[in-house]
Amino acid sequence: MARAPVTVRGEQTRRRLLEAAEEVFGELGFRRASIAEIVRRAGVAQGTFYLYFDSKEEIFRALVRHMSHELRKFIAMAVAGLQDRLEIEREGYRAFFRFVLQHRFLYRIVLESQFVDEEVYREYYRRLAEGYARGLARAMEAGQIRRMDPETLAYCLMGIAHLLGMRWVLWENREPPEEVLETAMAFIRHGMALPPEGEGAADAPRAGE
Repeated sequence: MARAPVTVRGEQTRRRLLEAAEEVFGELGFRRASIAEIVRRAGVAQGTFYLYFDSKEEIFRALVRHMSHELRKFIAMAVAGLQDRLEIEREGYRAFFRFVLQHRFLYRIVLESQFVDEEVYREYYRRLAEGYARGLARAMEAGQIRRMDPETLAYCLMGIAHLLGMRWVLWENREPPEEVLETAMAFIRHGMALPPEGEGAADAPRAGE
């Protein structure tokens, strides 16, 4: 099992190992990556590696969990203080795209994790969805968005972010153009927002309108 550092210096060393592992696994893939290359890039002795991790598999699992935590923290900081759910969606998407720009191997590492440890792969998305669903449920209770199953809605919204990030950030190495985000938000707004007062289901936009 991975061991938690007990000192600030130990935490810094562990983080250096994880940052190096992100580069090595991202560039070489799990099969070709080696502990020797990870410690070389981290600038530590190979024996130091084993103070924190027992194997290549273990640091890979720790890396996926670390990236999940860092992504969730990054988005939470970006939307801190916002109250309107649709504004939270907009800024949350922007934060996700910025994070992917800063961590260009995120997609590859997460995708490969399903072949290294499927439970860690599922956990990555499950942890994202759990927090997302809680925020959506609060917005439903506050009357900001329609009442529907928050978990299902969370996965739908994550899917939008995932594929837009793939199309623009991963393939073109840039944030999606503003009009792309506006199109996504228009879709979300009509799918999530409460209908204007006095309007019913018959007044909702139809496909093609």
